[in-house]
Amino acid sequence: MLEKISEPKDIKALSLNELEALADEMRQALLFRLSKKGGHCGPNFGMVEATIALHYVFDSPKDAFVFDVSHQSYCHKMLTGRQEAFTKEEAFASITGYSNFEESEHDFFKLGHTSTSISLALGMAKARDLQGKKNNVIAIIGDGSLSGGQALEALDYAGEFDGNLIILVNDNDMSIAENHGGLYKSLKALRQSKGTSENNIFTSFGLDYCFIEDGNDLEALITTFQRVKDINHPIVVHMHTQKGKGYAPAEKDKESWHWCMPFDPKTGKSLVAEEEVSYGSLTCDYLMAKMQEDPTVITLVAAVPTNIGFTPDKRKAAGKQFIDVGIAEELGVSMASGLARNGDKPVFATHASFLQRTYDQLSQDLCINSSPATILVNTASVYGMNDVTHLGIFDIPMLSNIPNLVYLAPTSKAEYFAMMDWSLAQEKVPVAIRIPCNGVIEDERQPDTDYACLNRYKVEHEGRDIAILALGDFFQLGQALQQALKEKGIDATLINPRFITGLDCALLEKLKASHTKIVTLEDGILDGGFGQKIASYYGNSTMKVWNYGLEKKFYDCYDVEEVLKEVRCTPQQIMEDILK
Repeated sequence: MLEKISEPKDIKALSLNELEALADEMRQALLFRLSKKGGHCGPNFGMVEATIALHYVFDSPKDAFVFDVSHQSYCHKMLTGRQEAFTKEEAFASITGYSNFEESEHDFFKLGHTSTSISLALGMAKARDLQGKKNNVIAIIGDGSLSGGQALEALDYAGEFDGNLIILVNDNDMSIAENHGGLYKSLKALRQSKGTSENNIFTSFGLDYCFIEDGNDLEALITTFQRVKDINHPIVVHMHTQKGKGYAPAEKDKESWHWCMPFDPKTGKSLVAEEEVSYGSLTCDYLMAKMQEDPTVITLVAAVPTNIGFTPDKRKAAGKQFIDVGIAEELGVSMASGLARNGDKPVFATHASFLQRTYDQLSQDLCINSSPATILVNTASVYGMNDVTHLGIFDIPMLSNIPNLVYLAPTSKAEYFAMMDWSLAQEKVPVAIRIPCNGVIEDERQPDTDYACLNRYKVEHEGRDIAILALGDFFQLGQALQQALKEKGIDATLINPRFITGLDCALLEKLKASHTKIVTLEDGILDGGFGQKIASYYGNSTMKVWNYGLEKKFYDCYDVEEVLKEVRCTPQQIMEDILK
């Protein structure tokens, strides 16, 4: 049946029994793709019936579906002409894992960050009204995403909007991990009262409201959507769904199955060998030990606890010294500043692409106040996540230009934890540390234990003529380049900058005496980055400077080695350039 669906109108003539059979086929298609390729599992399994009902009642793309974060958009793709990407392995690469207007007229945005759909839908609805058009705009958002400040701001504005807007809240009582925050008491009360509780966050914003007790009941969904179609004011349709519905392992362990690597569909066992050791587990073990030793050490995350290894058992063991603020990174940074100002030692950790939402809090709340908090920046690397919405390669220009912040780039396991030790012990400056992404590197180099003398680079090998400044994850690239040059009879200097946020002017000046060429290597975009500051320093001298890093562009679903070759970030290519 699914193979016969080339566009949404193809399902409108189906009977309820046929629609339910279609739902079963869609779950089989999800299982087929996810088990071979991986992706967002639980959110999509829980949205099958709702997606069918939406397309059965509404008229996409005239009626616009705006997904939040796109974790639940796979089923929508199946019903909008992209089903082969779920039924034929050779077609897997024809789609991305997120909503994408370049794929289909039924998608309106490229989306991968959370709490955005209501705001985007409000913009579309306002434009529709100003243009005198008549169509429905439906914002689809999960309960976990409601904790994001942008979602709450949008609900507030929607409360006085005077046109058609349907906000479909997919409430499965989960974020990526468990939900945190007072608004979830309201959602729980609404679920338990079948939508009749006076403790209703949506009506408190002035919004109309209706409740669907079983959000996986096709008939109930269709009936409700038919009732609200073409409504002339904003309404929240609050449906209670089951995350992972239809696949037993995902129903049982909702957190682990939010997103998955390829797996055996019969057993649920992953087909990808786990790393023997990772910075996630290492960081968790380190912080657990620190929290046990010192009650003032506090770990904070924003809905991604396992980004630093805090699985449910670890979170329970950490107790009140572990804080999950929900999808609210801004709160996480500001709360860390408050904790530090009152004498605690907070560590806030999240992914680099999510930290982008906190620029104002980093600048205003943290750095103006010089609060000695520690920020762990994860997946800030070409080796990190490679979806266009989750790129972690823009952190260096963002963070390195905020005054008072010390941003450190460790080059090994030992150096990473030495920097952590120093950051937790010092009481003068806010510190951000890039969690390495190029594997857990253990070597014979002994890291320093004190970084209080800011912006002091470390010369790992002293040579002449050519100096290589290899930052963070690209230090090993620098080592390989130094060795390649050595084989050509050139003894290059190798420098570990360590500090992203400042220049070691004394060392840079000293290099002029015995060097004529500088090579900078950084795991991030070049524009506004580390290397360009070095080049600027040498601008009025005869020193030649080569900057190597990534282009300022939105890479998507890339192969790391291909990208590095494209930007000439391989030892052989760099050597060719500087020896010309």
